[in-house]
Amino acid sequence: MNLKQSRRKDGRVYLTIEKAYRDERGRPRSKTVLSLGWLDVLEKQYDDPIAHFKEVARKMTEEEQADNKVTLQLDMNERLEPATDNEKNFGYAAILKIYHELGLYRFFRNKARHQNFKFNTNSIMTLLVISRLLSPGSKRKAFQEKDRYFERFDFTQADIYRALSHFSEISKECQRHMHTQIEEKYGRNTKTIYYDVTNFYFEIDHEDGFRRFGFEKNRRPDPIIQMGLAVDADGIPLHFDLFPGNTVDKQTFRPVIGEVRRNYDTGRIIVVADMGINTGDNIYYLLGGDKGTRFNGYVFSMSVRRGTKELKDYILSEEGYVDSNGKPATAECDFKMKSRRVAREINVTMKNGSKKKKTIYEKQVVFWGRKYAQQARSEREKVLKTALDLVANPKKYTKSTSSGPAKYVRNIVFDEKTGEILEGKEQLSLDIQRITEEEKYDGYYCIATSELDLADHEVIDIYRGLWQIEETFRITKGVLETRPVYVSLEDHINAHFLSCFIALTILRILQKKVGHMYPAERIVDCLKKITCSLEQENIYLFKYRSQISDAIGEALDIDFTRKRLRLGEIKKILAQAKK
Repeated sequence: MNLKQSRRKDGRVYLTIEKAYRDERGRPRSKTVLSLGWLDVLEKQYDDPIAHFKEVARKMTEEEQADNKVTLQLDMNERLEPATDNEKNFGYAAILKIYHELGLYRFFRNKARHQNFKFNTNSIMTLLVISRLLSPGSKRKAFQEKDRYFERFDFTQADIYRALSHFSEISKECQRHMHTQIEEKYGRNTKTIYYDVTNFYFEIDHEDGFRRFGFEKNRRPDPIIQMGLAVDADGIPLHFDLFPGNTVDKQTFRPVIGEVRRNYDTGRIIVVADMGINTGDNIYYLLGGDKGTRFNGYVFSMSVRRGTKELKDYILSEEGYVDSNGKPATAECDFKMKSRRVAREINVTMKNGSKKKKTIYEKQVVFWGRKYAQQARSEREKVLKTALDLVANPKKYTKSTSSGPAKYVRNIVFDEKTGEILEGKEQLSLDIQRITEEEKYDGYYCIATSELDLADHEVIDIYRGLWQIEETFRITKGVLETRPVYVSLEDHINAHFLSCFIALTILRILQKKVGHMYPAERIVDCLKKITCSLEQENIYLFKYRSQISDAIGEALDIDFTRKRLRLGEIKKILAQAKK
């Protein structure tokens, strides 16, 4: 505490006692804790007001410091009460901070203002998001563990399920709100948008209108739903949508990207995606269709092995390849690339359902990497090992369990109903011709782009950014344990994925705030470990601190270094996180 003397324009001096502190950005600040009055008036009461109040300020400082020292009396024979579980998580303060920076509390309160229900939808979504990050599981599990946090979650388990229909109705609005807030608070690069599709399984035997049998990424026999996801150049989620499980990947593209184009005010975008999205319809849509406005662009991978003979000949020809330094490639190179500009015909579906050929002008960038070639050979060797066993022991396999190796086996026939391998007139054997043909293209990749003036290495770098969305799906399924899904109604499923989307976005923003120094798994593990237990009389004891918790605390201005905190101090920190 310090005595401050403020001189006014008329010469009079006003005395106050102030306390120094640092604001949320670490800048030194001070605030008045006690107003004393005018010096000329105080001189009538004290012989030396300055000396007197300097001493008062000193004693106030001592009292404040003394207040932070507590003598604890511990009874070593004290027993725990039955069913005692007083450990609480405090790491969720970091989640709350970003949740409130995104204005989600305000969004959910506004959307519930004219609804008939009595429960607090913001409070429910807060619990769902925190639980998804720190203790993923069912909605029932989230409700049962709500007392692990210092929040007042005043609703019932039934209220959570009632709220899901409401969350589904406002899902797209919520995503647009988050985009606006991210753009304003943190900045956002949407010139390049990465798009991909994944699916999530349900542990049920029969499909319904939404949960349908389709190509499950891990070849599980369960009904699935499809998710199309767009993320920005930093890997932060932008928009998602859900589709019935039998929807093919390419058909999810236009609904998701169309929503972004219409409602996200991104300006011109370049969409990056894998070959499953590379169709004439999707390319024509991005390029403006019949309007001819080349408003948006694309960077799509092309299939090398399913390419035309002309494309394959171009790829295998050594003419034009350069190494990473731009010099003519040699046999010893570990990497080589080349490109060409071409006019290509694509098939486009017209409004009446007919197909029409359209000509587009694109750049095709081809590159080869030694490590990619070695990886492809290694992966094929594993498949061929199974293929050899399939040839020797066909009764061990079915159509679903042999879908990869079966393509290298000649004369294989499956029963259409059971999927079993039938005995044919000709014996099973390895398709050596196919294996030899595929080996030619090991390590080669082809990328098609509308951006004719981009340098080859720029196109390759942009395409390689797809790893971010692949990592995002891995985090969603692994860290957040989004599957299996424990709800069954379509609107409840949509609400479930909205809460997962918010949790994922918060995690990605947190990664960005700490400079992308730590993977998502380690950040979540750190937040889980920032816990405390009641030691005595509203004093909580903390037992964890790490380099990551220090980095998170510094980035969010939350002190995770204290060994003990009073309940009032904890609530004050949480209140500050919500501002």
